[in-house]
Amino acid sequence: MAELLSIVIPARNEREALPLLLSDLAPLRSAGAEIIVVDGGSTDGTPERVAPLVDKLLQSAPGRARQMNAGAAAASGEYLWFVHADTRVSAAALQRLLDTLLKRPLWGRFDVRLSSGGPSLRLIGTMINLRSRLTGVASGDQAIFIKREVFAQHAGFADIALMEDIELSRRMKRLQRPVCLRPALLTSSRRWETNGVWRTVWLMWRLRLAYYCGANPDQLARDYQRGSRS
Repeated sequence: MAELLSIVIPARNEREALPLLLSDLAPLRSAGAEIIVVDGGSTDGTPERVAPLVDKLLQSAPGRARQMNAGAAAASGEYLWFVHADTRVSAAALQRLLDTLLKRPLWGRFDVRLSSGGPSLRLIGTMINLRSRLTGVASGDQAIFIKREVFAQHAGFADIALMEDIELSRRMKRLQRPVCLRPALLTSSRRWETNGVWRTVWLMWRLRLAYYCGANPDQLARDYQRGSRS
């Protein structure tokens, strides 16, 4: 499996959440998969906490695209799997991924469900998955996997402050629509719970529409930060 899969996890101040994900991934690591964590300047002790649990611990300038590109450059697997630090992965999802990779798809992603069990957040998770299936565009929360050779040939993630997952998806789906896998991964609902469910939905849709209309990702990132704080 070492030659098949490298798991790349960008992290910044994820001391509490990241060990839980690494525990989920431990069976893959025991079977030979490579786990790479790329820290973007944590101040909470994340690197020290997770160092014994990974194969490579890298340091990078902050920025999810930069961190994931740095991890990809250090990876050796045929496939790259980009997983956010606040994700949880079931054993059934791991097996589904391995079974799928043996069929050698170009790229793909998982369905997600949000960690809160409230009806509004269940609906949001359903809509995220439906939108992705209809558009062929994957978000980073959906844990994109892709052939390393293809990722390198197409210059990886664009070094932009926001929407790097959308930008990559738009390029990749010109080659092939993504494979969409179940069972769903569990992704943290803290963003929605902190900032308000429908307020966060409106913010994300507004930013995405602005991006499709040509807005600068750096400005969108600033708008996202302001919208998350206000």
